[in-house]
Amino acid sequence: MANIKIPTILITGKNGQVGWELERSLQPLGKVVALDRSGMDLANPDSIRTVIREIKPDLIVNAAAYTAVDKAESESALAMAINGVAPGIMAEEAKKLNAAIIHYSTDYVFDGTKATPYTEDDTPNPINVYGKTKLVGERAIQAAGAAHLIFRTSWVYGLRGKNFLLTIRRLAKGHDEIRVVDNQFGAPTWSRMIAETTREVLAISYRKSRFDHSWLSNKSLYHLTASGRTSWYGFALAFLDSPQGRVETKRPLIAAISTDEYPLPAARPQNSCLSTQRLVQTFGTVCPDWRQSLSLCLAEFVPR
Repeated sequence: MANIKIPTILITGKNGQVGWELERSLQPLGKVVALDRSGMDLANPDSIRTVIREIKPDLIVNAAAYTAVDKAESESALAMAINGVAPGIMAEEAKKLNAAIIHYSTDYVFDGTKATPYTEDDTPNPINVYGKTKLVGERAIQAAGAAHLIFRTSWVYGLRGKNFLLTIRRLAKGHDEIRVVDNQFGAPTWSRMIAETTREVLAISYRKSRFDHSWLSNKSLYHLTASGRTSWYGFALAFLDSPQGRVETKRPLIAAISTDEYPLPAARPQNSCLSTQRLVQTFGTVCPDWRQSLSLCLAEFVPR
């Protein structure tokens, strides 16, 4: 019997919200090699090339990113190195290996002025440094010529790392009132849902136990977010009014405020809603409503 090659899947950002989930979700699909910054420094092009050439992956899944949106305004060079330059280098190396690359981008590539959800065909127009660097990363991957998938997602949260859900959880324990913006809209997206959807999409590339990514040469840009729409205020209320939120916290007063009342270094798009119709039409993958995913996520909370 001929030997069947088990594909090697290289995941970056293993300790991040999405990377941590991917390391677990993608185990059934091949030999997973998950790295953090110490294993591959995305700010160092030589480190990226050296590691990829040593591992020789069949698939690179880039879940690492510079995600400090406000800090990026003053650290634009570092943000660009990690979000803009590094993905292009990974894609170039993937091309040389005849490998594929999956990359995660953001709703912040749009300016938020559209009244309806953004589609993949809408023209990006980022209004902050973070969004600009992520758009450069998208285009670098596309220009490299490797088989690729780019998933734009939004408002990512989970049980680890830094995210809005955990921030509200922390603030609710020590404040009688929390002020939350109520005029920015999007779809809170659970990191595990992103990882599991990625696995579902990848599973179709397996034919007779052989990794085949030739199908990636068709459409390669997709929006991957939860369904539905809410504001940051609505997201905060959903957590605090949940059974887990009521057990963990003394319910503070939640005050709805406008973006102008909470100035930050980086501008945010008012509308971060992304249409996932292309994902549905291509793969048959229907993303759950954000409230459903939040309930599943909160079911794993350990009271503290």
